[in-house]
Amino acid sequence: MTRPQIIRAARIALASLGAAGIVSAAASAADLKAPAEFSSIADQTARGKAMFAEIGRVLQHPRCMNCHPAGDRPTQGETMHPHEPPVLRGEANIGVPAMRCTTCHQAGNVDHARVPGHPKWHLAPIEMAWQGKSLGEICRQIKDPARNGGMTLAALERHMAEDDLVGWGWKPGAGREPAPGTQKSFGLLFSAWLADGGHCPD
Repeated sequence: MTRPQIIRAARIALASLGAAGIVSAAASAADLKAPAEFSSIADQTARGKAMFAEIGRVLQHPRCMNCHPAGDRPTQGETMHPHEPPVLRGEANIGVPAMRCTTCHQAGNVDHARVPGHPKWHLAPIEMAWQGKSLGEICRQIKDPARNGGMTLAALERHMAEDDLVGWGWKPGAGREPAPGTQKSFGLLFSAWLADGGHCPD
């Protein structure tokens, strides 16, 4: 192979990788059903349950569940194994005095060290624990101000669609699988579910 042929082959390979990346990103964005895809379900309650099952693909994904543990220790990774090093939530959900979340977790992902990060990194309050619960239980919980951080449905809608800590689930850094879809597609689906009555699975 001549030098020009090698260069040309390399350019073709790079272009191919770029196209694959675009296809992969498009597939990821489409990996959450749009509200219109549920319009064929005539019964409103059945439609709401089906929509929340799709929403549940995000809520029950490890990117969300790891920070909504049932106990005082977060989990991590795709397998949701106990956090290492061992840490505890502490009184304010940011760790105990000797080991705050921010001791390791910085304002952004540190990919070379494989440490995720965000300026507001913390555990969800214990009343917002999701691990070990059915999708129906999670659904009823997030609609209950006593168990969702005191949020109204309108505030909850904004939280899901706009909160940048929630948005981290789609930008988790190298080596971590993002939540299905995008925060925008998730927000649209969540809004449509609420507008349609916010019906929960059994």
